[in-house]
Amino acid sequence: MSTKYTFISHLTELRMRIVYIFIVLILGFIPCAFYARELYTLLAQPLLEKLPQSGKMIATEVITPFFVPMKIAMMTAFIVTLPHTLHQIWAFVAPGLYSHEKRLVLPLILASSILFICGIAFSFFVVLPTVFDFITHFAPEGVVVMTDIGKYLDFVLTMFIAFGITFEVPVFVVVLVKIGVISIEKLRKIRRYVLVGAFILGAIFTPPDVVSQFMLAVPLYLLYELGILIAGFIGESKLTPDYQSESDVEVERQLEKTVIEDGKK
Repeated sequence: MSTKYTFISHLTELRMRIVYIFIVLILGFIPCAFYARELYTLLAQPLLEKLPQSGKMIATEVITPFFVPMKIAMMTAFIVTLPHTLHQIWAFVAPGLYSHEKRLVLPLILASSILFICGIAFSFFVVLPTVFDFITHFAPEGVVVMTDIGKYLDFVLTMFIAFGITFEVPVFVVVLVKIGVISIEKLRKIRRYVLVGAFILGAIFTPPDVVSQFMLAVPLYLLYELGILIAGFIGESKLTPDYQSESDVEVERQLEKTVIEDGKK
């Protein structure tokens, strides 16, 4: 019966945390919605700055001029309220973690959030201007570049997600090492394969041009090396094969010792 009530209490708390996240997200969306047009103009700057004076962006569907800025407003609200969202997630999972797990999980959550935002910033300020400059220079004479705003948003979101995930590589490497899935020595041995895989991923998740592929593959590999350095600094997993902490093992040893002594008495 107690197990049932514990399960229900966890579901109740999870629902409460989700409601808090949703409420704060809506509160963040309301002011962003008032500036949705300005937010889209800001997001479109990397392309608009590379277009000739006659180049413009167009909307090919009736509802696109409304929904595209609203999507950007929601995306902005999500990024702005991300610290609160992570706090709610942490508040839900923290009571079930050991002390050594808390020391690892909280820095990883903060680091992954910062790195994801850094990936988006790198894509917006460095990659997109470079890619659009490269593409617009290849437009034939007499062709007016006029992309659809919906297609542009889809393209930008794809780039944001690709580079956001790319910048998470150090976190992935550290987690794999800490939980004992792979050793640092093994990570060093597979460097050449990671380099090849980085260029393959760059070809898959970026436009079909060498510039964007190179700008995704190189940071991915460098961040992989950074992950190896950080994992080496933190140290490999010290958990026993059954993933118990040292303190847990010591407690079990003391209990076994006590049982043996009681048996002798």
